[in-house]
Amino acid sequence: MTMRSSVIFAILALIVLGINATAYRVQETEKAILLEFGNLVDADIQPGLHFKMPIAEAVKKFDARVLTVDASPETYYTLEKKPLIVDSFVKWRVADNELFYKGTSFDERRAIRLLQERVNEGLRNQISRREMFEVISGERDQLMDDLRQDLDKVMRSSVGVEVIDVRVKKIDLPAEVSSTVYERMNSERDIEARQYRAEGQEQALAIRAKADRDSVVLEAEAYRESEQIRGDGDAKAAEQYASAYNKDPEFYEFYRSINAYSEVFANKSDLLVLDPNSEFFKYLQDGNVKK
Repeated sequence: MTMRSSVIFAILALIVLGINATAYRVQETEKAILLEFGNLVDADIQPGLHFKMPIAEAVKKFDARVLTVDASPETYYTLEKKPLIVDSFVKWRVADNELFYKGTSFDERRAIRLLQERVNEGLRNQISRREMFEVISGERDQLMDDLRQDLDKVMRSSVGVEVIDVRVKKIDLPAEVSSTVYERMNSERDIEARQYRAEGQEQALAIRAKADRDSVVLEAEAYRESEQIRGDGDAKAAEQYASAYNKDPEFYEFYRSINAYSEVFANKSDLLVLDPNSEFFKYLQDGNVKK
């Protein structure tokens, strides 16, 4: 390599080093600030290619996307002093570059530590104001919403972090209280089941009583209607009998006697003691019947 080539190579190397020392690029997914001798001079550098003064100026970058902090499970106590092991996570991102730099120096580990401390404090305060049932199922959504709002307000004002969401992944009971809680839950469910059965039996009795009452009313109305029909039939029959009797009284009397004989002598085992000369046998005697 000649002297001229060495000089040219050295110049190119210096140019490359100078460009690397002065030029920098900010991605769309990054937050960036510019420092001059440690002092913040630009808290919102837009994405793209930029230049800075070597040595005097420095650039700090941070992820601008939504980040997740998976908190370690912690034990909290409810209003009735029952312990719960809560496993949660937080969704967050940088909202104010200047406050974030002042609060964390753009250090992600420091930001996560501060966020976890605030989450633990917020969960402790929220859970301590509620009973176990409310935390486990009844008011969990409300609890998370209240916690997110309080945490977002504190983190925005202190370190410039926006808290997007706070969620509980799992709630466990310590082993020493699990059996007691499960027994209590079983007892409550048993009481509720008995109440439902009692209400069902009460409704069943009411339905049966109404059915019985309706049945009696229907039977009474049917009996009244049948008696009315039977009475009308008897009246018409009597009218027909009277009409027939008036047309031929002797034949009508003979007809009634024949029917009486059929009914009286229908059962051969019956024993009757009657006078053969009685009026009952007048149509069974020989000869003419006296009128």
